[in-house]
Amino acid sequence: MTDQTTTLNPTQTTRRQTLQRLGVLAFGSTLLSTPLALLAQTSDKVVRFILPVGAGSGVDTIVRAASVALGKALGHPVVIENQPGAGGIVGTAAMIKTAPDGMTLSVVSNNHVIYPSVYKSLPFDPIADITPISVIGTTPMVLVVNPAKVAATNVKELVALLKAKPDAYNYASSGNGTILHLAAEMFLDEAQVKAKHIPYKGVGPMVADLIGGQVEMGVLALPSIQAHLKSGALRAIGVGGSARVAAAPDIPTLAEQGLTNYNLEGWFAVVSPAKLPAAEVKRIQAAVVAAYATPEVKEAMAKQGNTINPTSPEVAAQFFRSELVKYARLVKKAGVELQ
Repeated sequence: MTDQTTTLNPTQTTRRQTLQRLGVLAFGSTLLSTPLALLAQTSDKVVRFILPVGAGSGVDTIVRAASVALGKALGHPVVIENQPGAGGIVGTAAMIKTAPDGMTLSVVSNNHVIYPSVYKSLPFDPIADITPISVIGTTPMVLVVNPAKVAATNVKELVALLKAKPDAYNYASSGNGTILHLAAEMFLDEAQVKAKHIPYKGVGPMVADLIGGQVEMGVLALPSIQAHLKSGALRAIGVGGSARVAAAPDIPTLAEQGLTNYNLEGWFAVVSPAKLPAAEVKRIQAAVVAAYATPEVKEAMAKQGNTINPTSPEVAAQFFRSELVKYARLVKKAGVELQ
């Protein structure tokens, strides 16, 4: 800013000194030097992201890394509320009951379209009760083991252990019928081996028990376990996608280790309650694109191993419907019992 100091008469000087004591001039100076995008955030309104997952999960990590950029792009501070439970049903049920005014959003994953195939009844319709805004991108899924409990370092060795002792090993998931449950079942099916399923109420307790050795293995999104892989608390056996991940190039895919039909990634998408006005849908989608295109968020996503390619609302709506059909087949093949 340029120096705006002027010569003041005694009365003006006294007044200015009083204002300075009150801090008013300092506040006004701050306002003048604050970008307009940040001034918009000084209102008492915030955008709530109700996440149907616990803190530290893949989706939570992805959203928190972009929360500041999302706030700037949306024009209001972003507040993240974790409401895990029932594989994500609790948080989504809370979100859809809010007003469709663009001030309450959510980021959901594959779990959202798995519900109808796993639960006999749901408190909402996963298609009719939401407004798809954008499928932001995908995240790698990694099969991991507790190194103190499992000596295997690759698929061949792990399969040999499971075949030698079919009743000796357990695998964890974030809940019955979740994508982490199906991902592990797909591994067992492809490898033609067995292990006992231990469902948890979210990723946090699942990871805690994996590290603690209460369960031996599981499948998790890479962002949620990167630190544990680096520390050696967990060991990666293989990545579930079709290619290795730049953020973890030393982890081979399950497919290249002999499970040629195994190809599964997590995805994450922004949604809102149903009947969000078209203008709001367009505005929020543009804000999501802008936020995930900022250099700092792009860097964070690359470090986490995520692939970012935000879709249009129309493509997102079609994607949700096609994924619903896809996972209905996978659930049936995996033999997951209805809850």
